[in-house]
Amino acid sequence: MEDKISVYRKEHFNAAHRLHNPGLTDEENARIYGKCNNPNYHGHNYELVVKVTGLINETTGFLIDTKELSNVMKEMVVDRFDHKNLNLDVPEFKDVIPTAENMARVIYRLLRDKIKSELDLKVILYETERNFVEYPA
Repeated sequence: MEDKISVYRKEHFNAAHRLHNPGLTDEENARIYGKCNNPNYHGHNYELVVKVTGLINETTGFLIDTKELSNVMKEMVVDRFDHKNLNLDVPEFKDVIPTAENMARVIYRLLRDKIKSELDLKVILYETERNFVEYPA
């Protein structure tokens, strides 16, 4: 049995969002989301870590070319999310509340088709230094 290995790549982006469920009253939204329900939005400096796991390619010695991974992350996530209002500027959040949890799922789906299917993929998204999510768990 060959040993699996993981490669990690970290990228950064800044984005604004508002946590708001239009199916709830303003009072319910304020109670559930607190300051994150600010009608004028608020922003975060996100750190995105992508973990790719699989077998090393014996020909190249790589699991995945990190430059290729960086390019995919930049194209599919950073260029799409950086300095954007997620609620207004990013189509993936038109009908999805842009919580860190939902953002991680969206990012995973954006990246999954761009990374070879035989490689396992995990997305770790830091909303703050202390708050982060991992998808899939």
